[in-house]
Amino acid sequence: MGMHQAIDDPGREYSRVNAYIPFQYRALQAEERNHVRARIALDRTQGEYGKLSVGGSGDPLLEEWLKILNSKLDAILRLMSIQQEGGLGLSNKALNISGGGMGFFLEEAVPLGEMLEVKVALTFQQPVIIWIYGEVVKSDPTPDGHFVAIRYTHMDDSVRDVIVRFVFEREREIIRETRG
Repeated sequence: MGMHQAIDDPGREYSRVNAYIPFQYRALQAEERNHVRARIALDRTQGEYGKLSVGGSGDPLLEEWLKILNSKLDAILRLMSIQQEGGLGLSNKALNISGGGMGFFLEEAVPLGEMLEVKVALTFQQPVIIWIYGEVVKSDPTPDGHFVAIRYTHMDDSVRDVIVRFVFEREREIIRETRG
């Protein structure tokens, strides 16, 4: 059973990719279900540190290197911010992710209809931690445990856009790896 079989929805409108990313989940209590919203960890590095000025040297190569260095420093600062948000408590897991849902393998069974809170760290140009909520729409036994798929609920477009952007970046990465 491949992870591409995560959610058999013929009307699916989102691309999906396999990724190995920091992940954590928990089942929601009944009383929480109507009081949750998908959200993105606040990036507390914005505005704390001034932007490195990269213009004006007259040397295009130097300016390009400074831009690269600046983006890497931004990424490091964001990762430090994520660590402060508790991101290090996540363990890496292979999963299949799209803008509409995700699938992953768990040791234990999760009943259909259960609501899960999933916390993932998406690392691309701007690493972020997001909390996602979803209803279990598939829970199939496998030789090593269970394959569980969720369909997102309680999500607005800003969070979905981050996921879709991550999927797009991951697709580009996969294409580069297969070509090079």
